[in-house]
Amino acid sequence: MIRHKLTIEEILELSEGDITYELKEGAAHPKISPKRFHSRLTGALYQLLSDWNKERGEVGIEWAIILKRNGQDWVPVPDLLYISYEKLPEDRFEDEACPIPPELVIEIISPGQLFGDLSEKATDYLKAGVSRVWIIDSPGKTITIFYPSAPPLTKRVGDTLSDEMLPELELKVDKVFDKAGIL
Repeated sequence: MIRHKLTIEEILELSEGDITYELKEGAAHPKISPKRFHSRLTGALYQLLSDWNKERGEVGIEWAIILKRNGQDWVPVPDLLYISYEKLPEDRFEDEACPIPPELVIEIISPGQLFGDLSEKATDYLKAGVSRVWIIDSPGKTITIFYPSAPPLTKRVGDTLSDEMLPELELKVDKVFDKAGIL
């Protein structure tokens, strides 16, 4: 049986109950359903980034992004993203997938996911123009930062995360996991 490759429009219209799909290599791939720690980390990170943001840009939860992966349309749905108003003007207010690569994408490892799989996805994000990718590991209580031109850096409890690309952001790893109630 030959199936046609899905288009960006088709994947964005696809819905089956509460399942979120990502477009990869022309096919719909369901996201793993978040569990308690994943949900709590998403909320904590959203709040911490929103407090820092103060009109710099937009923080989004599970906001699809239209990208290219190996020359093909790719529509991932990261757990969180940050895009500045320099890249996506504040007055551009459409209910749409994020049309350009954001500065930051955050993926939280869910039960059943492997760090290695998300590391590959982080590399794909960087190749597609995303500036930074954070992978959050709740059991390990670590945040690994992926850069386009440097090796990944893992921050642990006791460390502070800062980045010149995210001016004035100083995030204590302890605070992230404590705010989520999993420290």
